Amino acid sequence: MSKTKSQKSTSKKPVSKKTSTKVSAPKRKLRPADQYDNGSYNYQHYWDGRDYEHAAEQLMIEQMLSGRKFKHAVDVGGGYGRLSVLLCKYAKKVTLIDPSKKQLQIAKDFLKDYPQVDAQIGQAEKLPFKDGSVDLAMVVRVIHHLPNPIPMFEEIHRILPSGGLFLIEFANYANFKNRVKHILKAKKMPTQPVDISTSKDNDISFVNHNPKVVKRQLMQLGFKVEDQLSVSNFRSPTLKKRLPKKMLIKLEKALQRPLAKTYFGPSTVFLLKKR
Repeated sequence: MSKTKSQKSTSKKPVSKKTSTKVSAPKRKLRPADQYDNGSYNYQHYWDGRDYEHAAEQLMIEQMLSGRKFKHAVDVGGGYGRLSVLLCKYAKKVTLIDPSKKQLQIAKDFLKDYPQVDAQIGQAEKLPFKDGSVDLAMVVRVIHHLPNPIPMFEEIHRILPSGGLFLIEFANYANFKNRVKHILKAKKMPTQPVDISTSKDNDISFVNHNPKVVKRQLMQLGFKVEDQLSVSNFRSPTLKKRLPKKMLIKLEKALQRPLAKTYFGPSTVFLLKKR
């Protein structure tokens, strides 16, 4: 007996199961503060065995600021206050700004004998100061984390009054050693920041800058170069082993200014005035 139309069984097509593709979340770009807040990293210990480099930067500050007095100096990205304490010789009030909570915790103990230093959390691109309220801004060992330092330069320009001073140190890619390497390879010196990260997995920027480019960027924003130094000129493991520390520091002091215009050392320092 044949089935009627209504009685005919309808065959269902098998439903194909969609294979779900696992999408991993995009890797978050780390901020410099993430490294310094890392539980296993202590920036204060980074300076163990780097007495010469620390002394070279102390000399730099003394040579640049000798005989000057300020009402309010700001150490931008100053970590735990290593160099903030030196600014106390020149400024009535010093503010340390850093984005790392861990560095500021270390600063509480490190700065306990310096009540004139006020430590605050903050970003270099958004400083907690009114326009023209700071007469000295210092930035040391910061822009190697900033492939584009212009937003920070603009912010420094904002907080300084006309005639205010900006002291900046940065890693100089065009140092003598690198220039020799480029000449031997018949390569031009790059104008863009050069990534010097030693690990491909490192998500925090580590760059060296071309000092002529940095100088041009600052001048275009309305700064005028007042002075220039070449710093850490003898940062060599061999020299540090073979020459006494006192001799290295004596040579450093004598040559920071003469070597400046040749961009000899691994660190370049500008003292600039806001027009």
